[in-house]
Amino acid sequence: MTAASVADVVERLRLALDGRVDTDPACLEAARADKSGHAASGRPVAIVHAASVADVQETLRIAHATGTPVVTRGAGTGLAGGANAGAGEIVLSVRDMDRILEVRPDDLIAVVEPGILNADLNRALADDGLWWAPDPASREISTVGGNIATGAGGLLCAKYGVVRDAVLGVELVLADGRLLRLGHRSVKGVTGLDLTSLVIGSEGTLGVIVSATLKLRRVVAGRARTLTASFPDVRRAAGAAAAVTASGVQPAIMELMDAASLAAVHRLLDLPAPEAGAAQLTIQTDGPAASEEAESIAATLEASGGTVRLAQSDAEAELLWRIRRSMHPAMETLGTALIEDVSVPRSALPEMFDEIARIEHAYGLVIPTVCHAGDGNLHPNFIVEGPDVPERVWEAAGELFQAALRLGGTLTGEHGVGVLKRRWLEDELGPDQWELQRQITRVFDPAGILNPGKVFAP
Repeated sequence: MTAASVADVVERLRLALDGRVDTDPACLEAARADKSGHAASGRPVAIVHAASVADVQETLRIAHATGTPVVTRGAGTGLAGGANAGAGEIVLSVRDMDRILEVRPDDLIAVVEPGILNADLNRALADDGLWWAPDPASREISTVGGNIATGAGGLLCAKYGVVRDAVLGVELVLADGRLLRLGHRSVKGVTGLDLTSLVIGSEGTLGVIVSATLKLRRVVAGRARTLTASFPDVRRAAGAAAAVTASGVQPAIMELMDAASLAAVHRLLDLPAPEAGAAQLTIQTDGPAASEEAESIAATLEASGGTVRLAQSDAEAELLWRIRRSMHPAMETLGTALIEDVSVPRSALPEMFDEIARIEHAYGLVIPTVCHAGDGNLHPNFIVEGPDVPERVWEAAGELFQAALRLGGTLTGEHGVGVLKRRWLEDELGPDQWELQRQITRVFDPAGILNPGKVFAP
């Protein structure tokens, strides 16, 4: 865009959205990046801080009329560069749209705006004995809209499902400003194509979510039980996790930390160093049968070679979960972390850790890895010095992605594709499906102004 055209777009936005248009250089600079460490090239032209559906519609009408790309952004906590805005683009921030519009305890639904934080929503729902199950590690800082846009998961999703299982409908503003109401409020609903599921995980390429009807759960009755098991190496820990799955007992949470990640967290929290090479499984059961299930899982872990301890108090259980949730801060003490996200069938977890070890050796890297072992979702961390990722790290990451695909897995379980994984997307989808998905985005957005360059390589 020329300076004159940028000035024209900004002026039109200011006239239509009085007081909601931000061109502060520091704010524009911040909108270029997210938690992935990746930053878009150049600065966006302006940030629109939308406060209503009408604000979103007017922004998109102006963008559509002027051919200006739009990047929708919430809290900016993504890990794949999916909400990063660059030169010539409008940032459409929905962070100020953070209201709970309706809660229906009788129907177990809530209607919310996209900017509400995940944890804030659940704190509000607790008064009615309700909760929304998706619980990404970023729950205190990530928005519900962002969770839906990326198809987020979390620690509890093995038992309680991911975002796709917890959204009944959305209101979506299309690229030209039209408003669609997708989905339903009823438990069942199969009329027409399931466009709600299509929008979930679409990373802002189909439209802007301005409200969502969420499927709630009642707070689980009974005391949760937490146990941990230590193993001499990560492969045996992964095999033990697969054994728990095969046993038929369904834990609410089952998390695996390899030796490098466990040691880093212990250093961060000033805890005694774990045994060299040791990996750790941390598991939570809940509901009326929590104690019996914990004992059954403990027996499976011991039979798999684990040293098992059942937490004896809420404080001890809280420390165990603090260790797991401190993974990302611990990685930041080691350097710049490229936090990756692949999923494999749960039975293939030992083989996937073998592949990570092979890649570490081949490239001379240490790749600390944590895993949602209850659903086979791994988060390998590539630690680099400085803001730029060396090419050999991208080559190693590419090998890791291909290994996940060979084992029947996928490039991303919950972070999304964004810009960081788009070069490998066709490898997973195949050329026919890849092109079909590109065509679907053109149906929703013929002018190609919504989050261009994300998900699908240009």
